Amino acid sequence: MEEFPGAITVTDAEGKILYLNLRAAQSFQAEGGLALIGRNIMDCHQPESREKIKRILESGKPNVYTIEKRGQKKLIFQTSWTEAGQVRGLVELSLEIPRVLPHFLRD
Repeated sequence: MEEFPGAITVTDAEGKILYLNLRAAQSFQAEGGLALIGRNIMDCHQPESREKIKRILESGKPNVYTIEKRGQKKLIFQTSWTEAGQVRGLVELSLEIPRVLPHFLRD
């Protein structure tokens, strides 16, 4: 996971950051990078985003969207992770994607 080409952030059920891979630490360098481990992810987000994170942790349903940051389009995939069927935290993947992304129907 350390050299995965996307950012991976993992929290516990209360939002405490448990893990950042190398790409995530680099992405959040201005905010502290690896020093964010142990801090609460809620402290890093605006109120609207905090509410989305709470909904993911409560419902277990993912939040998926795209953004553009510094001219690069990214797919953000936030979802819960579970253990023995219980939500134990949040995983966020941030993946750089092409501006135009092929779409295939495979029915």
